[in-house]
Amino acid sequence: MATEIEKAAERVAKLRAQADKLSGPLADAQAQLEAAQEVEAARRAERAADYDRQFVKNWMERADEAAHSGDDAHARFVEALSAEPWFAAYVEYRAARYRRMHVLTAAQSAQTALGDVVTVPEARLYDAQILDEIRRAIEQQASALGAQYADELRQAREDHISRKG
Repeated sequence: MATEIEKAAERVAKLRAQADKLSGPLADAQAQLEAAQEVEAARRAERAADYDRQFVKNWMERADEAAHSGDDAHARFVEALSAEPWFAAYVEYRAARYRRMHVLTAAQSAQTALGDVVTVPEARLYDAQILDEIRRAIEQQASALGAQYADELRQAREDHISRKG
C-alpha cells in the first residue's frame, strides 16, 4: 500500500513540476494580453478625444447642415398641404391657440412679478384635443353626407315608384 502512496506522491510531484514549468509562460502571456488591452483602451480613448475635439470645432456647421437638410422636402410638404382648405383653417386655428398661450404666459409672468398668487391657468396646447376635433369634424361631415345620400336614395325610389305607377 505504501508503494501506491509513493507512486501517487511522485505523480503529483511530476505534475506540479510540469504546472510550475507552464505557469511561467502562462503568466507572461496573461501579462502581455493585459498590456495589449491597456494599449488598445488608451488608443480608443485618444481616438474618442480626437473625435470630440473635431466635433466641437465643427458642430455649428453640422447643425446648420442638418437643420437645412430637409428644407426642400419641407417646402414641398407645406406646398402640398397649403393647397387644402382644411389645412389653412387648421393653421389659423393653431395660430389662435398659440396667441392665447402667449397671453396666458404673459399674465402668469405679470402676476409672478407683482408677487401675486398666480390665478391664470396653465397655457397648454392639446394636440390630442385638436386631433379629436378633426376626427369629430370628419365624422360630422360623413354623417351629413350619409344623410344627404339617404335623402337622394329615398328621392330616387319615390321617383322610380311614381314612374312605374
